[in-house]
Amino acid sequence: MAAHPEGWSAKHRFARIAPRKARLVIGLIRGRRCNDAMEQLRYNTRRGARFIRDVLKSAMVNASEQEADTGRLVVVDARVDDGPIHKRWRPKDRGRAHPILKRTSHICVTVAER
Repeated sequence: MAAHPEGWSAKHRFARIAPRKARLVIGLIRGRRCNDAMEQLRYNTRRGARFIRDVLKSAMVNASEQEADTGRLVVVDARVDDGPIHKRWRPKDRGRAHPILKRTSHICVTVAER
């Protein structure tokens, strides 16, 4: 990813986790120093923490490739947007079918030097 005026970003598009569940974790790292955010995600037991940790690590690597000081990096933007929904059908009793919605997310993390 390229350097933006507001920092360096990384995305994980079409992540197979519901946005509602990923947003519970992304709120923990918004505004924190990157090293603190990585520690927070490393010990979080929620499944979304692994997805977000990988995206944050990628954003930090993007910044370090542009000779940024990795000790001064801060998470300036962290968001989870809705992705497309895979619609499936579950057979039920008496010939009925109920919808199953497999939701996806677009996870975006931006870091900058402060």
